[in-house]
Amino acid sequence: MALLGKGVLAIWNGMTPGFEEEFTRWHVQEHIPERVGLPGFERGRRYVAVDGHPQFFNFYETQTVADLESPAYKERLNNPTPWTLATVKQFTDTSRTLCNVALTRGRGEGVFIETIELETTKGDDVFTATFESALDHLAGLDGVVGLHLLRGQIGQDQTMTEEKKLRGAPDREVAWLLLIETIDPEPMIVIREHALTDAFLTQIGSTKIKRGIYRLQYSLGKTELLRG
Repeated sequence: MALLGKGVLAIWNGMTPGFEEEFTRWHVQEHIPERVGLPGFERGRRYVAVDGHPQFFNFYETQTVADLESPAYKERLNNPTPWTLATVKQFTDTSRTLCNVALTRGRGEGVFIETIELETTKGDDVFTATFESALDHLAGLDGVVGLHLLRGQIGQDQTMTEEKKLRGAPDREVAWLLLIETIDPEPMIVIREHALTDAFLTQIGSTKIKRGIYRLQYSLGKTELLRG
């Protein structure tokens, strides 16, 4: 479906072997509800890799990217719960980027999502424009329910919070992120092999391409949270 706001926090991470089940319990029972309860946060989703690295991908939809730098959010980042303290220490290969939503299309949520990390030397407006007609066309394909182009705000989130310290190494960031949501893997494979191929993405100005396919594990929106 179309994203619920103009901001996204996109996160990939692995876990120290043996801590995966604890990570998913923490994420479902405490962390995602805590985040979605913050001002401006509209929905959180977590996915597990089918074909990709690191193992987990999750993202939060916010009203604006400014909500990802709000005092309320920074307060949580600097005062992690005991469960967060224990869990985040086990993160590996973390990538975390504040993003503006450049384009979003669709209706409903897909079970599968392809993440396509991109870099380009083209200007933001030019690069965004190259995707508009392609995404409009793909949004009409059977099984495709969402297409989203995100512009990473590289270097914007420089504050060293307590949660960042727990991860030990600096978080990686992405310049551009294209998300494709489908109801099953087949439409995604068709798009990868016949529409948004690596050759096509290079042709329109992409200088770096990294793909992953992930399956939805959990989603929580603000309305569901408030209903209890």
